[in-house]
Amino acid sequence: MAQAKTKTTTKPTISREAATRILLRPVITEKATRTSEHNQVVFFVPTAARKPEIKQAVEVLFKVKVKAVNTITTGGKEKLFRGRLGERSDKKKAIVTLAQGQTIDITSGI
Repeated sequence: MAQAKTKTTTKPTISREAATRILLRPVITEKATRTSEHNQVVFFVPTAARKPEIKQAVEVLFKVKVKAVNTITTGGKEKLFRGRLGERSDKKKAIVTLAQGQTIDITSGI
């Protein structure tokens, strides 16, 4: 009789360089700063970034445990640029909820 194989999965970790390409910059606004009361941090990320990638990037760069990642995609507006019609770029924000007791100091840098 064959023995049942146990499946061991190891999450591939991303490099520090790849993590810096995923987290473009923190969002420093009054509303984003207020989310720190709920143990959350907000970052701008590329529009192609996925939630598991964002989670790994935060964990690698800041050495914290991430509880959840929520994303918001904002479409670019049509605006006039020097009298010509143009369009702003799409933006994506990631709201990262940290595990209890974890903190990130955005102002100190990486």
